[in-house]
Amino acid sequence: MAKNKQEIKFDPSKPLQVGGQAVIEGVMMRAPGRIATAVRRTNGEIVVRKRDFKSLGEKYKIFKLPILRGAVGLIEMMFVGIETLNFSAEVAMHDLDLQERAKGNGQEIKEKKSASNLRLALTVIFALVLGVAIFFITPLFITTKLFSVEQNAFGFNIIAGAIRLSILLVYLLAISMMKDVKRLFQYHGGEHKAVMTFELNKDLSIESALQSSRFHPRCGTSFILIVALASILLFAILDSLLILWLGKITLVIRLLTHLPLIPLVGGISYEFIRWSSKKRGTRQGKILIAPGIWMQKITTKEPDTSQVEVALVALKCALGIDVSLPVSYVQQVSELAEN
Repeated sequence: MAKNKQEIKFDPSKPLQVGGQAVIEGVMMRAPGRIATAVRRTNGEIVVRKRDFKSLGEKYKIFKLPILRGAVGLIEMMFVGIETLNFSAEVAMHDLDLQERAKGNGQEIKEKKSASNLRLALTVIFALVLGVAIFFITPLFITTKLFSVEQNAFGFNIIAGAIRLSILLVYLLAISMMKDVKRLFQYHGGEHKAVMTFELNKDLSIESALQSSRFHPRCGTSFILIVALASILLFAILDSLLILWLGKITLVIRLLTHLPLIPLVGGISYEFIRWSSKKRGTRQGKILIAPGIWMQKITTKEPDTSQVEVALVALKCALGIDVSLPVSYVQQVSELAEN
C-alpha cells in the first residue's frame, strides 16, 4: 500500500493549498501544480489520472488580485470539474463495456459510450443554464409578480434572497434522497476527511482520515450559501443606485444588471471563504462558518473505508507523494485503455 509518511506540510497562511471534488465513484484533488482524479472500478481497483495544472493566477499576476482571483478561479474550476466528471463517467462506461463484451454486446456499448459522453456534455451545459435560471432568475420573477416591493431595493432583494435560499435547500434535500447521489455525497465526505487530515498535518492514512471531520469550511456547499447571502447585499446596493439614477427599476433592468455581476458575487464570496478559513479556529470564525457547516449535513455523508481510500489516493497523487504506490494498487489510465 502507499507510504503513509506525509512529505508536504500544510501552510495555515495558504488555506487554499489543496481542494477537491467528488465525482462518479471517485474524488478529484487539486494541489499546487497538479490535479489528480482517483476512481474506483467495479472490480475494486483504483484508476488514477494525473496531470500538471497551473491556474491563471499562477500564470498571470493580474489574476491574483482580490475578487478577480475568485471570479476567474470559479470559472476555471468549473471547466476542471466538467473534465473530471467526464473522466469518471468514462471509467464507469469502460467497466460497463467489459461486461457487455462478455455478453457479446461490445459494439452496442461502444455506441452507447459515445452517446453517453455527448449527453453528459450537453447535460452539464444545460445544468449550468438551468442553475442560473432557477437560482437567480426565478427569485426575481416571483418577487416581482407576487410582492409589491419592486421599488424597494432592500426589501425586494431580501425576499428574493429568501426565495433563492429556499430553492437551494429544497433542491439539496430532494437530490439527497437519490441512491446515486447518496454515494456521491459519501465520496464528498471522504474528500473532506482527506483534506482535513492533510490540513491537520496528520499521517495520510485511512485510519487518520476516518477520524477527521467530514465537514469543511471551504466546501462548495458553503460557497453557494455565501453567494446567496452576498447577492442580497450587493444587488440591494445596485438596485438602490439604479433607482436613484433611473427613477424606477423593472424586472428587465434587474435581469440585465444582476446576471452580469454573478462572477463579481462569486469573487467576493471567494474572498470571504478565504478569510474565514484563516479564522476558523477562533470563536468569530466558528460562528461565521456555522451556516455552511450546517448545510453540509445534507451534501456530505459519512464515507466507508474504501471511499476514504480513494480520496487519499487522489490527494497523494496531487501532492506528488504517490511514488511508492504499486501498479497493482493504482492502475494508470494508459493500462485501463488497453483492456
